[in-house]
Amino acid sequence: MSFKDQIIAEKLPLHVAIIMDGNGRWAKKQGKIRTFGHKGGVLAVRDTVEGAAELGVKFLSLYAFSTENWKRPRWEVDALMELLVDTISKETKTLMDNNISLQAIGDMDSLPPKCRRQLQDTINITSANTRMTLILALSYSSRWEIVNATRKIASQVASGQLKPEEIDDEVFAKQLCTSFCPDPELLIRTSGEHRISNFMLWQIAYAELFFTEKLWPDFRREDLFEAIVDFQKRDRRYGMVNEKQSDDQHA
Repeated sequence: MSFKDQIIAEKLPLHVAIIMDGNGRWAKKQGKIRTFGHKGGVLAVRDTVEGAAELGVKFLSLYAFSTENWKRPRWEVDALMELLVDTISKETKTLMDNNISLQAIGDMDSLPPKCRRQLQDTINITSANTRMTLILALSYSSRWEIVNATRKIASQVASGQLKPEEIDDEVFAKQLCTSFCPDPELLIRTSGEHRISNFMLWQIAYAELFFTEKLWPDFRREDLFEAIVDFQKRDRRYGMVNEKQSDDQHA
């Protein structure tokens, strides 16, 4: 039985987030430069996005470029930005055909103008699509996001719009990049690394984590289905006690 056949439609995670890792190692294994791996990763993105939409996942977040990635060699960053522009441009029709809207989170002002324009064009073109929302995290880091949210709240307090005692989880979450969507219920990381790498630290407080040895360019929809099957087998209690388990233990 395939993993897809094992998925319970009524228990789908509403929001799946993925840390796409392993492009460089994938390229190195084949004796190629790192940019070859990034190009290979585009195929994984396409298949994963289509697979998520096929299942009925409503939000899919992909960690595409972190604030730390700007420290990579200039030639690699430039190649990544060009690939991003080219990919978004080419995939706009696919997003429209599949009724998928595009959103982006991160420090958009730090992106090259050409990249920012293409990204915004596709966001605008796909804005009315309703089947699924694809969220690209670009020039993003969770610490940057949390500091940015804190500054906004501090400004509101300083201007008298907000009282310190009114600050709670809900108020803070509204200042995050992801205020338009629910928190991820499932976080997937490829390449065998067991790190969160500064990704959605606030939002994944209660997410289930799934780590796979697959390098990102080798990741396909069947791997996504496997992660979701694993997710559906878990007992999600959000810090509470499962009453049935507690009763069984004290019987």
